[in-house]
Amino acid sequence: MSIQGKIYAVSLGPGDPELITLKGWKALQQADKIYYPASLQADAVRSYSLSILEHYALPDKILQPVVLEMSHNREHNLKAYTKAFEEIRTDVENGLQVAFVSEGDISFYSTFIYILEQIRAHQLPLEIIAGVPSFLLATAAHQQPLALLQEKIAIIPLLKSREVLEDHLQKFETIVLIKVRGALEYIAPLIAANKAVMLYGEKLGTPTQYLSTDISSLETRELPYFSLIILKSNICA
Repeated sequence: MSIQGKIYAVSLGPGDPELITLKGWKALQQADKIYYPASLQADAVRSYSLSILEHYALPDKILQPVVLEMSHNREHNLKAYTKAFEEIRTDVENGLQVAFVSEGDISFYSTFIYILEQIRAHQLPLEIIAGVPSFLLATAAHQQPLALLQEKIAIIPLLKSREVLEDHLQKFETIVLIKVRGALEYIAPLIAANKAVMLYGEKLGTPTQYLSTDISSLETRELPYFSLIILKSNICA
């Protein structure tokens, strides 16, 4: 009788290699193959997840990139997800222990979610291992609480307008903004009007981590993809 393998969806944490859970680390040590998301940028393949994995002294031969394009055209990526799933399914049917990793928490805006749909549809053995999301490390780095008592939290990707932000600041005590490029023009007037205070973080948990509570320090700064802003509301009803 053939031995069926298993898939472990492993959260790596925001960037500090020591912020992986013990359970996640054990899954990586036992894996026969590890898939990680990567992106094609300026004709070079880059991966934030791989930069974390490299700290664990894993055999290079078991590391397998899933190369995606940073584009609004989803055709290439949908094909990449399907190709990765088919490879993972073959691995599992051959009895391999397979890990798919993601920076932060693997359930939070992760590449893996698209592959999860196919894993569930085919009922493959799966264990999802939770991790530390970047916004929790951000508040820890700033030595501030994310929320207290009955306070409410909203998470907004790709902020569209000042009106949307102001509406959320009236309803939620804490706003987490991710994918923040272009968001400063909406945030600055509200901070100037004392309607919110800001915690900013980029490349959290890495040697190039940068923190700020002063929005003017960001005006001439190129905000990287791995950056976020946490706003504490002064106008929440």
